[in-house]
Amino acid sequence: MGFFAFLVLGLIAGAIAKAILPGRQGGGWIATLILGVVGAMVGGWLGGLLFNADLEKFWSLESWLLAIGGSLVVLLIYGLIVGRKKGAE
Repeated sequence: MGFFAFLVLGLIAGAIAKAILPGRQGGGWIATLILGVVGAMVGGWLGGLLFNADLEKFWSLESWLLAIGGSLVVLLIYGLIVGRKKGAE
């Protein structure tokens, strides 16, 4: 899968993760979409490392699930970090 396709996958996965994840993470949609791209990269990397996943196809269910899962993890971590900073102020 090319770089542009991976960016699109990450943007859509971030939007889906934002819709799935309850609560407010803050940062708005731009930050969420950027975190979605990062999450898709993390999910793809871990999927390839742990499950030997083939991520070459854009429309592969495996690619989408790994991207959405990675986005959820990154959004949860971001929410925990931002939540602590707001509570400390």
